Amino acid sequence: MTQLRVTQLTVSPNRHYLLKEDGTPFFYLGDTAWELFHRLNREEAQLYLENRAAKGFTVIQAVVLAELDGLDAPNPYGHTPLQNNDPTCPNEAYFQHVDFIVETAARLGLYVGMLPTWGDKVHWLRGTTPEIFTPETAQVYGEFLGQRYQDQPIIWILGGDRDPKTDGHLAIWRAMAAGLKAGDRGKHLMTFHCQSNSAQWFHNDDWLDFNLFQSGHGEKNCPCHQTVTANYHRSPVKPTLNGEPCYEDIPVRFWEINTPYRKWNKLPIVRQITRQQRGVFDDYDVRQAAYWSLLAGACGHTYGHNSVWQMWEPGRLSFVPAQQSWQEALDRPGAVQMGYVRRLFESRPFTQLIPDQAILSSNLGKGANDTLAARAEDGSFLFVYIPTGNPVRVRLTAIQGNSIAAYWYDPRTGKSQAIGMISNQREQEFHPPSQGHGQDWILVLDNAESQFPLPGS
Repeated sequence: MTQLRVTQLTVSPNRHYLLKEDGTPFFYLGDTAWELFHRLNREEAQLYLENRAAKGFTVIQAVVLAELDGLDAPNPYGHTPLQNNDPTCPNEAYFQHVDFIVETAARLGLYVGMLPTWGDKVHWLRGTTPEIFTPETAQVYGEFLGQRYQDQPIIWILGGDRDPKTDGHLAIWRAMAAGLKAGDRGKHLMTFHCQSNSAQWFHNDDWLDFNLFQSGHGEKNCPCHQTVTANYHRSPVKPTLNGEPCYEDIPVRFWEINTPYRKWNKLPIVRQITRQQRGVFDDYDVRQAAYWSLLAGACGHTYGHNSVWQMWEPGRLSFVPAQQSWQEALDRPGAVQMGYVRRLFESRPFTQLIPDQAILSSNLGKGANDTLAARAEDGSFLFVYIPTGNPVRVRLTAIQGNSIAAYWYDPRTGKSQAIGMISNQREQEFHPPSQGHGQDWILVLDNAESQFPLPGS
């Protein structure tokens, strides 16, 4: 493999954020491309990665042993990942394709959040894939991957949508983690993707560098910030983020609809429920999940799209019904707006942020109206996320200095508008420019002496 100069990642001194090795902040903005290695050829992979880099994503989450018949259905070049489905016998031709994608991502400044395997190869719940791992084979396979990609920009993500249910499952994942660490000599951060919260299973394990949870696709207004808050206050302190929130354009509770998903998983036929009856997550839903998570203390966030995760295109089985090809879906509003999220946070020293709901003196209620706030530790700025544009009363004592520069940041457009300079009085009520469903706003208040640029610039 081509060796590039790789900036390794580490955990910040306060243990809540991620840093590059030179100490500069790293904003984890992930995209779920689970079938990237398995379904895309090199030209398609290049197109996808260039698009994500241009939009400001920093991490691409992809699976080596993929979910959708990833052991037996070959990649576009006719190669499967393992010989005889043996984790200790990788197929060199398949991994050369993985190499190409990892190297292409690196040249574009992207990290690959690499899942060694989808969880069904350890703990079968659905589909056609056999369980192929033991602790012994998991360690060998992990060491192979760790050694092969030790000089590439990788974040290891174990698990693959499975909660460990037995001591045997725990032993396999811990053995794989040990193998990865032995192979890459501990160069890369490591976490665990499950159906719930990695902290429930592995928080006290030394190999788990940060927690990753899944708020999933089960309900609108899912209070994902509650999980962030719980993880934020765990001991020992570790960063946390939402690694699989609601996907843009995926039906709410898609598993209850008669789809290929039910056939794949051998689930009984149910009364036909349509997308219209159940509803579909849109760009507002994915924005809400992002800002709720981040202002509760997350170190970053992951986006997903229903067509992109499965790399669906006409003529291919749509595992969860997709309305457009993955190529068309690349430029959906939610994907664009995730770049605005990153720009806002990087326009301020965001690793100083501390979630602090005491900043808010008004009670806006829960559910869709839940308003979250975070302040800089040094009092230089604060953010307030207002999901439905309701007026909010803020205690200004969280900001240092006599004068405050106030702005509205529009998460739909990435544009800021000045409210003006205000005196640092005890508290003040702010009225967003618009109200209603989908009319979310971020209030930005700066110590005027800090002379920060326009939010998001």
